[in-house]
Amino acid sequence: MNKGAKLSAAARREENWGWIMVAPTIIGLLVLNLWPFVQTLYTSFCEHLGFGHYKFIGLENYINMFQNAEFWKATWNTVYFCILTVPVGLFLSLLVAMLLNAKIKGKGVFRTIFFLPMVCAPAAVTMVWRWIFNADYGILNQMFGIHVNWITDSKVVMIACAVVAIWSNIGYDAVLLLAGLQNISKSYYEAANIDGASKVTQFFQITLPMVSPTLFVVMIMRLMASVKVYDLIYMMVEETNPAITSVQSLMYLFYRESFVAGSRGMGSAIVIWTVLLIGLVTVIQFIGQKKWVNYDV
Repeated sequence: MNKGAKLSAAARREENWGWIMVAPTIIGLLVLNLWPFVQTLYTSFCEHLGFGHYKFIGLENYINMFQNAEFWKATWNTVYFCILTVPVGLFLSLLVAMLLNAKIKGKGVFRTIFFLPMVCAPAAVTMVWRWIFNADYGILNQMFGIHVNWITDSKVVMIACAVVAIWSNIGYDAVLLLAGLQNISKSYYEAANIDGASKVTQFFQITLPMVSPTLFVVMIMRLMASVKVYDLIYMMVEETNPAITSVQSLMYLFYRESFVAGSRGMGSAIVIWTVLLIGLVTVIQFIGQKKWVNYDV
C-alpha cells in the first residue's frame, strides 16, 4: 500500500512537472493566438467607434463585405496568387532538392546559395526585384530588349509578384524536401537498378511516393503563406499604383480597411473570411492527401 502510494505520488510529481514544462507554450497560445482570435471574431460583429470602443451591429459588416466588389476581387487575387505560386514553387523546389541530393561537387555551397533568400530582409529583396522589374532601366527589359511595365501593368503585376514569392521561398522548401529525399533508403534504388528500371520510372515509383509526406507538409505551408500574403504586395506595389486592384490580396484589403479607412469591424470580418478560406483549403488537402500521400516505410 505504501509502495503504491509512493509510486502514485511520484507519478503526480512527474505529471506536474510535465504541465510546468508545457505551460509557457500553452500560455503563449492562449494569449497570442486564441484570445486575439476571439477578439477579432467579436470585432467582426461590431462597429469601431474609436479609442477602443465598439458597437455591436450584428451581421452588417459581413453583409457589406459580401456586397463589396472589391472584396470579391481581393478574394480572387488571393486564389490566383496561390495558383501561380504553389504548383510552380513545389515543382522547382523538388527539382532543386533532387539536384542538391545528387553526387555533385560543392553541394554545401549550392545549398547555401539557394537558402540565402530566406535570410535576406524582405524589404531588401523586394527593392532589388523592383529594380529588376523597372520598365525604364530594369535588367529584365534590358536583357530581352522589351519594354514591359511589370509593376504598373494590371495584366502582369500579379505574375511579377508571384515570381518574387517563388524565388524567395524555393530555397527553404528545397531544404525541407532534401531532408525527405535523404531519408529514402538506397536499397530501393539498388533493387530498381537490378530490375532495369529507368530513372524516370524510379522517380515516379520510388522517389515521389517516398517524399510525398514531406511534399504534403510543404504544400500546406506554402498554401497558407500564399493565402496570407501581404508584405510582398505591400512593398512591391504602392497604394497610388493604378494596378493595385489587380494584385490586392485579402490581407492587403484588411490592412486598408483597418488602418487606412479605420473600419476595424470590416477588417476583422475579412480576417475571419480568410481564416475560413484557409480552413477550407486545409480540409480539402487532408481529404485529398489520402489518395497520393504514401506513409508506408
